[in-house]
Amino acid sequence: MGTPETHTYTSFVAVGDSFTEGMSDLLPDGTYRGWADLLAGRLAARAPGFRYANLAVRGKLIRQISEEQVDTAAAMGADLITLVGGLNDVLRPKCDVDAVCGLLESSVERLAPACRQLVLMRSPARRGPVATRVLPRMERLYDFVDGLARRHGALVVDLYGAEVLGDPRMWADDRLHLTAEGHVRVAEAVWQTLGLPAESQWTRALPPHLPAPWAARRLADVRFTREHLLPWIGRRLTGRSSGDGRLPKRPELLPYETRLP
Repeated sequence: MGTPETHTYTSFVAVGDSFTEGMSDLLPDGTYRGWADLLAGRLAARAPGFRYANLAVRGKLIRQISEEQVDTAAAMGADLITLVGGLNDVLRPKCDVDAVCGLLESSVERLAPACRQLVLMRSPARRGPVATRVLPRMERLYDFVDGLARRHGALVVDLYGAEVLGDPRMWADDRLHLTAEGHVRVAEAVWQTLGLPAESQWTRALPPHLPAPWAARRLADVRFTREHLLPWIGRRLTGRSSGDGRLPKRPELLPYETRLP
């Protein structure tokens, strides 16, 4: 893996899917914030004129990220680029993990020379039966990410190995995206991986709690199935994505303070 540089970062481009877009860190105006926005705000406080772009779009597979975001990000000439992708692929039962790894490698080969520091991640996983079924594919992907980082001087943020991010309380009702607290933890994890002074212990466990009564858990399962799981399956069966037709929330590398429509 790479070694973080000590200089001040003056620009940052985030590449990826819903995790980097910021779901489900919902703001009062109905938009999503997320770890990348939080990290950009903290970096901007250290560097006047700091610029930030977020090209991530929910639902994107690694091929779409590679084709639609990577070259754009590379052309921006930012100090810092983060790339997180492939998890949407490995969640699918017929995923070709070798093909996913090949596309990820192609993306890294284009991004690493285009910035001062490239950051990759081992994404977090919510504990439960769904995660258990896809663990072998996830771990193959993450082993490959570690090798990529070593070969290209990238940093890896190991969120997968953080027990606290497997806690169901860190996950939104859709069981696919982190809560606001989860995104705060991820921002701190990236911050520390960049060699910047820690402001909190991002791996700190949540306070102990009593599990919800059986009836409440079953009701939550029914609600999850109706509101999230069945629509997700429907999109898969019809070849649709939640990101179809959606543009990135910050498609240009602009000063962090710039208000976008």
